[in-house]
Amino acid sequence: MKTFKTILFSGSLLMLYFTTISAQEVMTPELLWSLGRTNADDMSSDGKFIVFGVSRYSVEENSGNRDLYLYDIENKTTTQLTTDPKSEYHARFTPDNERIAFLQGGSLYEVPLSGGNVKKINVQGGAISTFEFSPDGTKIAFTRDVKVGKDKSDLYPELPQSNAMIIDDLMYRHWDHWEDGMRSHLFSGNYGSGQISSVKDLMNGEDFDCPLQPFGGSEDYAWHPNGNQIVYVAKKYTGTKAAESTNSDLFLVDISNLNTRNLTESNKGYDRNPAFSPDGKRIAWLSMATPGYEADVNRLKIMALEEGKSQVVLPDFEETIEAFIWNADGKKIYAEIGQKATYQLFEISEGGKGWQAKKITKGEHNIYHIIGLSGKLVYAHKMDMNHASEIYSFNIKNGAETQITHTNDSAYNNLKKSKVEKRWIDTQDGNKMLTWIIYPPDFDPNKKYPALLYCQGGPQSAVSQFYSFRWNFQIMAAQGYVVIAPNRRGLPTFGEKWNRDISGDWGGKAIADYMSAARYMAEEPYIDRNRIGAIGASYGGYSVYMLAGVHNGLFKTFISHCGVFNLESWYGTTEELFFANFDLEGPYWKIPQPISYSQFSPHKFVKYWNTPIMVIHGQLDYRVPVEQGMQAFQVAKIKGLNSRFLYFPDEGHWVLKPQNGILWQKEFFKWLRETL
Repeated sequence: MKTFKTILFSGSLLMLYFTTISAQEVMTPELLWSLGRTNADDMSSDGKFIVFGVSRYSVEENSGNRDLYLYDIENKTTTQLTTDPKSEYHARFTPDNERIAFLQGGSLYEVPLSGGNVKKINVQGGAISTFEFSPDGTKIAFTRDVKVGKDKSDLYPELPQSNAMIIDDLMYRHWDHWEDGMRSHLFSGNYGSGQISSVKDLMNGEDFDCPLQPFGGSEDYAWHPNGNQIVYVAKKYTGTKAAESTNSDLFLVDISNLNTRNLTESNKGYDRNPAFSPDGKRIAWLSMATPGYEADVNRLKIMALEEGKSQVVLPDFEETIEAFIWNADGKKIYAEIGQKATYQLFEISEGGKGWQAKKITKGEHNIYHIIGLSGKLVYAHKMDMNHASEIYSFNIKNGAETQITHTNDSAYNNLKKSKVEKRWIDTQDGNKMLTWIIYPPDFDPNKKYPALLYCQGGPQSAVSQFYSFRWNFQIMAAQGYVVIAPNRRGLPTFGEKWNRDISGDWGGKAIADYMSAARYMAEEPYIDRNRIGAIGASYGGYSVYMLAGVHNGLFKTFISHCGVFNLESWYGTTEELFFANFDLEGPYWKIPQPISYSQFSPHKFVKYWNTPIMVIHGQLDYRVPVEQGMQAFQVAKIKGLNSRFLYFPDEGHWVLKPQNGILWQKEFFKWLRETL
């Protein structure tokens, strides 16, 4: 593996990368995929350095590569650490802050902070997926897959060319992969002299995962400051109960004897993201109280370990706490919290009246993935609808921000930006709904523009100041569309009731909210009311199917990506049943039957479909299986509607491969040109 050292001033080397696209004036699919994607991995324990990665994608090679960079906080310089054609990820500073360890293809490597030769760390067994060092640097915790069940080859070794899976229980597949008898387990080992030794499986023989599948990472386990204990997250259910439950717990394990204690047994919802206080006397984590409800409010809890008693921090605070870190003395916590479709930094401090929260930042942006504290500065990521994520510092006293990385400055400096406006629109039942309006570059209010109603997925995921590399508002506006993006019922950052109002009511108030936003904007003189379309994915795709049956001519075209079309058949094929059970209020055979199936299933309204519709779906989508899209397309064709089916055999709920992503964008806008 080759490395080199280059000093960047304000990202000047990265700017050179964009000289070939400086002539671009508006966002295009090709330019969007050429942007670097910046994400920090770790901050050194002395607060002097940040290691981060930049991912770049080659459309020609249909692949991506991630390289590591080192940011010197004091000198404000950036060093590129790796240039290998294989991606480096999950980088961590060694506790002595002299080296950076990272993963490449499941193997562990080290590189000095000064660059130079990369050294591979020897460890027996299979690929490593995540790791964390003990505070004193003598031990390491890591996760890897182990086989805990028998598959076809174990049962029938005499039939090596047979191709079958023998399934006795749920969940036999999850999001985009089939269960194969492998589980992710947490291990510990001694670390030093270029190897990991005395390796122990801390979950030996258990048929459970840590991190939680499918999206968990190393935030699902943490070292105690004493270096002798680890807390980890697991949902210790199997089969049908695992499919129906959100009950994950925190387990404290002594690595010397594997004695394990459940710290959160009394709570039956999610418990995740544990972090010990610096003195090790307390542990904080994020907790959801409602069993089966994956979108419940995340409360911050703290437990005094010696007493075993926990308390909810900020019990009256209505918004979800997304992530947090302790400060050095354990008297304050810095957290990422959503408010009114933005994400801000908060300081949570302990005083005479208990814990209090103070907002540090303000503005129309998303601040997320807190990296660490250095002096009076919090380092985190920031994005908005016109800019992909970069690393920033934020002053804890006044919220003043400084941009640290400049990965895409040159591209954006040559790009016409969209104006983003916030509107509060009246809903049919007398509420106010925050709606983002994104205007084309060089918007002229005296002209007429086509409009797109954006329907958000989730269904509980805020339409915040996010920057998506597929559902990208900047590129939609750049093609000449006014984008209408409502924070309809069911979205967080507007209080617990607004967020919960969609459960059991998918086709009710939320769909009415979409109609309210579209009708309101149709009255604007610059909107061509004869050219309004509706687009969305997942629950947003469901919303498109639902709107197609109830819109009464308001929309002239529809695009639904991986949308739910038939709630009964979806219930029978989706995998995490806790989600369907809570949001639909049970299975379709329940007596009395939940109204979701009779009143809110889009397939019940296809007799009213009379509008062009494009359906997009991936074969590997097991959350919303591909048959949902096929059913919708087949109905459209039978009814003689102008319709198209864009099918990806090698994609799941998302479109991740570069050439597929470019094709997705091209077909998306081609359909809009043809029908809008």
